[in-house]
Amino acid sequence: MAKILAVDDDTAILDMIGNILNKDGHLVTKVNNPLEINMEKLNLYDLILLDIMMPGADGFELCSKIRKLVDCPILFLTAKTEENSLVNGFSLGADDYIFKPFGVMELRARIAAHLRREHREHSVRMALGRTCFNLSLRQMLVDNKEIPLTKAEYEICEFLAKNRGQVFSKEQILEQVFGFDSESYDSTIITHVKNIRAKLSDYNYMPIKTVWGIGYKWEE
Repeated sequence: MAKILAVDDDTAILDMIGNILNKDGHLVTKVNNPLEINMEKLNLYDLILLDIMMPGADGFELCSKIRKLVDCPILFLTAKTEENSLVNGFSLGADDYIFKPFGVMELRARIAAHLRREHREHSVRMALGRTCFNLSLRQMLVDNKEIPLTKAEYEICEFLAKNRGQVFSKEQILEQVFGFDSESYDSTIITHVKNIRAKLSDYNYMPIKTVWGIGYKWEE
């Protein structure tokens, strides 16, 4: 059972989320006014769902504040599909998007996938050339300096590094890293990889290679 906070000004969507996730044994706290979130109790939640377009405070503003207080997965609920929106959300610390309208199976699968990521066990360290992964703490270091990756960015790097030299399509990365497969979310992986490369650019280090027409691979 996980404790999940769902924030959306549409009470019908909140009720649907609550009904779906309650059947999976999760405890869902529903908030339809973003200004009424109890920031002091955010650390009690295992996962947070945020709508983007809300009166009073939008999801981007909330995500920026919440990420400073908690380390749990943050997923946006949004009808927006523009790449700029994805980049903005990921840069603020979001882990994923669920695009409206979403189905019951997709919501359950995405929630389950992110919760599995939070609870799975890791070995301790993995060293690859200039890179060192502290797997127990989910940290990636380059030249002994920690790279400030989001959870999703770290997971992509760890997966590709563990399978270095192998080429994976965006769909395969979605399935292997997040636990689901959907062509409509190719842009999620593309945006995460862009953000990773931007954070590594100061080190003149680009281990994630694009294999045109196929996908990505990790290569020192």
